[in-house]
Order: sequence, then structure tokens, then C-alpha cells
Amino acid sequence: MTTLSWIVALTVAGGLLSVIAAAVIALRAKASQIPILISYAVGALLGAVFIEVLPHAFRIAPSIETMAATILAGILIFFVLEKLVLWRHCHVEECEAHDPPVQAAQGHDHGRSGLMIVIGDTFHNFVDGVLVAAAFLASTELGIVTALAIIAHEIPQEVGDFLILLHSGYTKRAALVLNLLSSAAMVLGGVLAYFALQTMQEWIPPLLGLAAASMLYVSVADLIPGLHRRPELGATAQQVVLIGLGIGTIWLVGELAHGFANGH
Repeated sequence: MTTLSWIVALTVAGGLLSVIAAAVIALRAKASQIPILISYAVGALLGAVFIEVLPHAFRIAPSIETMAATILAGILIFFVLEKLVLWRHCHVEECEAHDPPVQAAQGHDHGRSGLMIVIGDTFHNFVDGVLVAAAFLASTELGIVTALAIIAHEIPQEVGDFLILLHSGYTKRAALVLNLLSSAAMVLGGVLAYFALQTMQEWIPPLLGLAAASMLYVSVADLIPGLHRRPELGATAQQVVLIGLGIGTIWLVGELAHGFANGH
């Protein structure tokens, strides 16, 4: 196989495998369990940001200050984007700001957090494709190992994405389609990077910064406030445990992937 064939094959396989595996796990959850499992999604998002994305982004950024500024700008961009989504929604049907407390307590956010996570995940998948292409251009073995590591990292993150989309009001079919479309960015990133690697490498740090900003914004601004609607001690303990499990899953998968890569 040629290098380009390897890149296309593994980015396609990586996107499909991670989404399908995540769908099998996430879609088994009952509707009544989704608000509870959102805690796991929060942990997975925060774990991905602080354990994987940000450390790598800061290592390859031209300066710490530049990366910090990119993340700050990303948070402001997603804040404005969410405002635009809210503005449009308030003009086409009842705004959530005017919903009765009982309806608000159900946790439905009119698709806002779902839209944020799709955009952020698309950035992240695009950068993953660029990283896979860069590894393959170094050596086929390194490319295969990198692709396997990315697939391993993507599965727990995609589970979180599915839960967020379901929580955000999307149907199961819509969540699957959106995640598949988002995963296609990995193929696009890999192919473009193969033909224009030097140019694409310059965009890796800011894209990682924007991906981190998106995941951080969704978890802190959209999802965590919803968890506070259940302030009772038992629910709080359950949320803390599930957030910890989400973070622990990202850490464990990362350790296994790094160990696999170091072993080769």
C-alpha cells in the first residue's frame, strides 16, 4: 500500500470504529439515564482537555502566551456562537429563557451544547487526521501506532459526544449521523496534510487550542450547571463518581495507548 492509501484507510477506519463503538455503548442508555450519564460526559471532556489536548497543544505551540490567547479567544467565540443560536431559537419558537421551571429542569437545552460539541469535535478530528498523516510520512509503523492510539482516545470521547447530543434533544439517528459527519474531518485532515504538510503543521496548535476551548466551554458552561439542578447529597455523590470515571477513562486509555506506542 502507498502512504496515501494507508492514511485514507486508517483515518476512515478510525472515524467509523470510534463512532460505531461509542454508539453501541451510548445508545444502550435509557432516556431516564441520560441526565445521570451526562456526569460521565463532563469527566470525559475535562479529561480529554487537561490530560491529552492541552498538554500536546502547549508542547507544540510557538509560545505558551499564544496558545493561552487562542484558548481564550476560542471560549469567547463559542460564547458568541451560543448567543447566536439562542437568538435564532428565541425568534422561531419559545425561548428556553421563558420556559417554565419544570420544563427547564428536564435538562433540554435546545441543541446548544450539541452544536458546540459537533463543532469542537470536527476541529479535533481534523487535527487528528493531520497528526496521522504526519506520522505516516515519518514511517508506516509510526503512522499505524498513531492511528491506533487516536482510535483508542476517540472512543470514550465519542461516548461523551453521543450523550451530549442526546441530552441536547437530538434523536439517536441524528446523533449518529452528526458524529459520522464530524469523523469525516479526520479523513479530510489526513489527505490535505499529505499534500500540504508544512502548511497544515502551522495550523495544528491553533486548531488544538480551539478544540480544547470548545470542549471546556461545553463542559463548564452548558453541562455542569445542569448537574446543579440535583443538589441532593446522593445525586451529588453519584455525579462526582461519574465525573471521576470519565476522567479516569481518558487517563487509562491514554496510558495504554502511550505504552503501546513506546513498546514499538
